[in-house]
Amino acid sequence: QVQLMESGGASVQAGGSLRLSCAASGNTWSYNCMAWFRQAPGKEREGVATITTGSGSTYYADSVKGRFTISRDNAKNSWYLQMNSLKPEDTAMYYCAARAVPSIAYCYSFATFGYWGQGTQVTVSS
Repeated sequence: QVQLMESGGASVQAGGSLRLSCAASGNTWSYNCMAWFRQAPGKEREGVATITTGSGSTYYADSVKGRFTISRDNAKNSWYLQMNSLKPEDTAMYYCAARAVPSIAYCYSFATFGYWGQGTQVTVSS
């Protein structure tokens, strides 16, 4: 099993920045694709970004391209989401997730993640 714990959520003004962290424990060898998702009240959960453990290849949702950056530190079993130029519509609960994929191409997708954290709240006020 893999346990994931997010941190870094906060309330910020529009235009501000936040950095979310996800720390993994347990069978950290069992995944090679990590992600961030978010879910706003009354909306479906949506994928934000993914990254692979090996090459560090990344994939972003169109809504965050150019503003958010996903990164990882394999030695710390952690990955991060740097969020800049935040907008009120970025307000959501943010979740980190992980899964095993057979090749990098499968990590260019937000489908079928099996390990999830509990979430951290991000609120952006105008």
